[in-house]
Amino acid sequence: MLQPRIPVNPLPTGIVTPLVQPTAPVTAVEPMPCRHDHTSTPVPVTAPRTTVQLTPGSAVALAAGGGAVVLVVGAVLVSMLLAVAITGVSVAVCAVVLKSLMNQERKH
Repeated sequence: MLQPRIPVNPLPTGIVTPLVQPTAPVTAVEPMPCRHDHTSTPVPVTAPRTTVQLTPGSAVALAAGGGAVVLVVGAVLVSMLLAVAITGVSVAVCAVVLKSLMNQERKH
């Protein structure tokens, strides 16, 4: 499904040439007769499990894991929000200071 496909480019004459050409002649090899039995043994068929069975312990572990994920993601989002807020405040303070300095230059 996800294998790359290499196109074969046709020549202007209409002859299609493959990308890889064999360099050595290929000789036919006759298969050797094997000495083992070809009768297959039946494989036991297991019924597919369609439902997930949760024990009380695994349910508690799943709930605790979900809670931990929520806490971690929440902490990351809050810290990012604080970083943006602090950056905005510092930029605003810098703008006020620069405006004050520019006004003092105009007065003197």
